[in-house]
Amino acid sequence: MDINRLQFFLDAAQTSNFTETAQRLHVSQSTVSKYIGDLEKELNVTLFDRTGARLRLSWAGDALIPWARQLVRESERFREMARALQKDIAGQLKIACTTAAGKYILPMLAIRFRNRFPSVDVSILACQPPNAVNILRCQQADLAVVSFEISSTDMECQVFFYDNIILIAPPDHPWVSREEIRPDDLLEESMIIREPTSGTRRAVLAALASHDISQEDLKIILELANAEAIVSAVASGFGVAFVSHASANFALEAGCVKEVPVRAITITRKICMLRSCAQPISRPAEIFWGFIHEPENAESIRKLGR
Repeated sequence: MDINRLQFFLDAAQTSNFTETAQRLHVSQSTVSKYIGDLEKELNVTLFDRTGARLRLSWAGDALIPWARQLVRESERFREMARALQKDIAGQLKIACTTAAGKYILPMLAIRFRNRFPSVDVSILACQPPNAVNILRCQQADLAVVSFEISSTDMECQVFFYDNIILIAPPDHPWVSREEIRPDDLLEESMIIREPTSGTRRAVLAALASHDISQEDLKIILELANAEAIVSAVASGFGVAFVSHASANFALEAGCVKEVPVRAITITRKICMLRSCAQPISRPAEIFWGFIHEPENAESIRKLGR
């Protein structure tokens, strides 16, 4: 069976559009149609319902998705093993990331890892926290970086780093000249917050609850699902916000925003890395699992997460 056909099938199932699939895979739409058509002939099933504006998986296509993923993943492992036999650490390393802080720290580590093992292709995949474990179980990623610990017989969890969440304000904000503010000062100021599924938001609300401050007590003017957008909004003077230190680090160093200490509030999150115990782990993933704790990397992570 042609593994490329399976890869085209999986991409088309994700996009529900042959044109978008062709753009993602850098081929023509006719190539996508041919590969999927050839696969349907080989399997003697219809994989997609082609009526209407967008593609829809047929019941047979939906049933075959997990098997297609497993075959594609096994073919990648086969190639990795062949390269490993040549004493070369090679193959793919896919890391799912659910945290804003991880988006800043992982690229730095990925570049260092790639410099040491140039035959490894590293991909960082953004995903929502509820999906991280399923992505590992479906073998769509080798590792996952999350803002929660997990206790499961089929998952191994290790601490990656500790991330501080800080309050930031525009450089000309009155709070910047103060040594610290009181928690109840937050009630008077326009605030920008993350979306409900964000680990940062949950951690902030839990810390404020210890001072009898609820979400309803805050003057929330904007909700954004992107840490970078929040930092930009604060820098533009629209309000104040709690964000990951790693997310705000560049803006802090550039003087675009300032950190404002809040009395008796210190918010630190434990960022963890997960891997599946149910499937054999690839050699690149196994090496990266320990690579993150090498002294040089641990120190760089500590400075960013602070």
